[in-house]
Formats: sequence, C-alpha cells, structure tokens
Amino acid sequence: MSDDKVIMNLQNGSDVRGVALEGVAGENVTLTREYTNRITGAFVKWLADKTGKKETKLKIAVGHDSRLSADFLQEQVIKAVLGLGAVAYDCGLATTPAMFMSLVYNETKFDGSIMITASHLPFNRNGLKFFTIDGGMEKSDLTEVLKIAGQIRALEADLQKVISCNLIDIYAQDLCQKIRKGIDSTDFYHPLHGLHIVVDAGNGAGGFFVEKVLGQLGADTSGSQFLEPDGHFPNHIPNPENKQAMEALQGAVIRNKADLGLIFDTDVDRMSAVLSDGREISRDSLIAMMAAILAPTYPHSTIITDSVTSDKLTDFLQNVLHLKHHRYMRGYKNVINECKRLNAKGETSPLAIETSGHGALKENYYLDDGAYLAVKLLIAAALAKRENKSLENLIEKLQPIFEEAEYRMAIKCEDFKAYGKNVLKTFEERAREKGYTVVTPSYEGVRLSFKGNANGWALLRQSLHDPKMPLNVEGNGAGDCKKITDMVKELLQGFDKLDTNVLNR
Repeated sequence: MSDDKVIMNLQNGSDVRGVALEGVAGENVTLTREYTNRITGAFVKWLADKTGKKETKLKIAVGHDSRLSADFLQEQVIKAVLGLGAVAYDCGLATTPAMFMSLVYNETKFDGSIMITASHLPFNRNGLKFFTIDGGMEKSDLTEVLKIAGQIRALEADLQKVISCNLIDIYAQDLCQKIRKGIDSTDFYHPLHGLHIVVDAGNGAGGFFVEKVLGQLGADTSGSQFLEPDGHFPNHIPNPENKQAMEALQGAVIRNKADLGLIFDTDVDRMSAVLSDGREISRDSLIAMMAAILAPTYPHSTIITDSVTSDKLTDFLQNVLHLKHHRYMRGYKNVINECKRLNAKGETSPLAIETSGHGALKENYYLDDGAYLAVKLLIAAALAKRENKSLENLIEKLQPIFEEAEYRMAIKCEDFKAYGKNVLKTFEERAREKGYTVVTPSYEGVRLSFKGNANGWALLRQSLHDPKMPLNVEGNGAGDCKKITDMVKELLQGFDKLDTNVLNR
C-alpha cells in the first residue's frame, strides 16, 4: 500500500489514531515517527492557510498524555513544527482540554495546538488531536491535512529551539478560580473545605487535579488512587465506561467514606463520578445530573445527547426539569456541532453530552472537558452541603434503568456501509408491517418503542467507523430485554452477511 493511503487510513473521525508500539501480536506499527512528522508538517501548512499567517509567524503548542510512545512522537511533532519555521511550545504532560485552552489564555494565546493521545485505547496505541481557536478539527479538515501529509517529506530541526510552557499549572489555576467564583464561599481560598473527594486518574494525565485543584481549594483527597502517570496502565483501563475502572472508584469512595468520587479517562476529556453511597453517576445519570445543575441558569433550554439514551432520561429532562431533550447522533463532534447549530439559530442549548462521558458546555467554548464537568459537580456539591443537602437530591426523581443490553453485530462484506443502510431500511419497513412503534424523528438508525407484552425500546444503528451494527435494548420489566431482542432478531432474518448470532447470548 502506498504511503499516502497508509496515512489516510490513520484517520479516525476527527483524530489521528494508530499503533505506535510493537509488542502486541498481529498489530504492526502504523503511526510511525515519519508519519507523525509528516502529518504535523501538514497541519502547520494547513493552519497557515487557514489563519492567513506565514508559517514562521505561527505559535503552536504540543502536549501529551502518559502513553509510553509519547516522548518519541512528541519529538517528531516538535521537529516538524520547528522545521517549517513556526515557534514550538513544549507543554509536556497535559490534557486534551488544556491544549485547547492554550489558544484562549492571555498568557499563551497560541495559534494552534497538538495533543498526542489515543484516549482510553490500549498502551500500544497513540494518536494526534489538533485544535484551532474554533475548537477541535472537523473530519473534513483532517482529511485535507492527511492529503497534504501524503505529499510532503519529514522535517528535521534543532530541538533546542523549543520553548517550555507549564500549561497544566495555568489550566489548573483557571479551574480553581471557576470553583471559587461558583461557590462564592466566605472562605475564598478554601471553598471545598469539609468535602472529601476521591479521584481515580487511572495512571493517565488527570492526577494533577488532586494536588493542583482540590488540594489548593481545601478538599480532603485521602484515598485518591492511580495518580502517577504510567503508560502501562497497570491498575485498570483509564476509561470511565470500563466496569473494572468504575468498581475501583466505587470501592475507594466507600472505603474512605468520601462525599464524591471522580474518575477521568487518559486525556481528561471525559469524566464520570460516584456518589457517597457508591452509586455510579455515568451515562444517563451523569447527563441528568449535569442538566439538573444547569436547569436553573438555562430554564426551558435544550439538552443534546447521543442516540442511545433512555426514555427515562427523556422523562426526567422534560417532565421534572422542564427542559427539552434533543436525542441526536453518536460521536462527540456530532453532538457538539448540533449544540452550536441550535444556539446559532437562537435555540438555547447549554449542554451537548454523550453517554460515554464526553460533555461540552456552551459556557466553556463547547469544549468536551472532563475536568470542567468535575468543576460543575464540585460547585453543586459544595452548595448542596451548605443547605444540608447532597448531590443525590438532584436526580432523586430519575427512574433507574431496570435492565439493558448492547450487541455489536459484524457486517461481513466489503461495502459494509451500503449493506448496513439497506438493513436499516428493511428493518424499519418490517417493523411498521408488524405494527411496532417506530420513534420519529430518529437522527441515527431506527428506534422502536414497545409497550404491552414487552416494555422498553431498541435502537439499531450503524457504527460510525467500523463494519458493525450495534443494537441497544432496554427493558422495563423482568425478561423484557430478551423479549425485545427476540423481536428484533425476527426482523433481521435473511441478512446472511449480518452476524445476528450474537443476539443469542
């Protein structure tokens, strides 16, 4: 395969991702030093064209998470930036949201930034995220960058010319100021005094939050764990959606009798939480809690979520908080862009959030920032404590999910997108013929609602990037999940290139 095709294959939505280290059987290195250099050089050229500045006038920040391949990839990124005459700033260990904020802060105001990360993916993977002042790069823009990368050579430069920038300190201080302002405590410097907060950083880049934010504000952080950056990720996958990771935090909260537990992914653009009783606040419950926090400031506004949220969340948002629920598509860039679109046309939408924990607020540059979500939770926790209440009170009227399941059915053919599109069309036609309720509008896939013998819903959709069709099912009573799954399976009969055997498990 030619170099330009290999480079194009590194695109994963709006990010670059690939295998950066050897050591896993069957996984050859794809994100090489050379490709990393060439892609960075292409970004610098693209940014110069976008901003109208000469390459030599650009100031570009470079940061990374705790991955084992971070150092040698960062070296190539900096070489490419310097090689084109731009000014390179080494931000060292950083977070993805901090790298965007480096374009905003008066102390920095860079023209662009590059974060070396592959989020929660295994230790041998890595990637690149690019930012301009407009936010994260769009998929179409990255495609253009990768086309340029296929046409240029790697660059060399004197690494001594790089400028150091202690970005994480600037970012942490900004978070501290936001918390102080939000709580408006008589103890201005220690507004979190009296709160016991446990953090699980999963050996990613989020350990700074304990010392540089919570510690500065007077919180008790005893029991916090896995704060040291370690690209082997020896304790658990740094992913709030991972069951083992969440159980580790739940155990820490209960053992230490903490008021709240926070867990971040590797690059801190996602977050979930655990309440004092060990209850997990993630997926629908995290969305509900953030919406409850925002509702008084943005009454009757619209909350945008991805497609797999529960009907119970819709009921809570609309009938308890009196907000609108706009159930959109999966993909954090999709929900963020929809949030921007609604606000631009005059419909107030303060929050775009995925069940994965990616949450972006209008008031925070539409940036999916796990630390900022944590800031909003901490402010709410402190204010609740002041009134002898707790965070639990915010979502006490959210009905719990009774049972749920997700199946990922492989599409076994080359043109999987066309095949999946036909499956969805036929699936909807058959559902209507059966008299099942097809939920409209549906911005992604086909969603069915069931009442009577089986009570709940099912959503069949195509994966954003992979040759798979995920099926999400939720049941409201014992056995409803299986009943609904069986009905879905009947609707999918005859599709020989769709692996429906997984529905039997």
